[in-house]
Amino acid sequence: MTRNNLDNPFFLFIVLLIAITINTIASIHFLLVMLAGILFTAFYRCLRKRYLYSLAFVIISFLFIEINTGLKPFSLTLLSLFIYIFILPKEENSMSYSAGNSYIYIIFFYIGLIIMWAISFGLTEDIFIALVINTIIDLLFLGAFL
Repeated sequence: MTRNNLDNPFFLFIVLLIAITINTIASIHFLLVMLAGILFTAFYRCLRKRYLYSLAFVIISFLFIEINTGLKPFSLTLLSLFIYIFILPKEENSMSYSAGNSYIYIIFFYIGLIIMWAISFGLTEDIFIALVINTIIDLLFLGAFL
């Protein structure tokens, strides 16, 4: 069993605080949902390893982000749970475990977020570009620190 930085509750708490702070500041400059993919990865790890207290903090962080961006409460949590239950088991069965799975999981999350955003608010070119940039930032952050 490999250990990840997200298995450390102190590191996870610091990441959650950074994500909440960045989303609060970034909402002024309209960068949508910064680091939501990292939070999804933390959500996935906490559910997989049954870290329920850490999972509660991840859900609270999702709630802060949803309130900041104008999404419905618990929509990111429900999206993450849907991806965890229905999409990821099929993906895990089709390919063996590798370090690249986290990147694929983040991409699935952002595809779901784009669909959810289009249903809730409509999708313009600016919003789509901002979500793609947020995906790239999350993938770089995941590769560099996690």
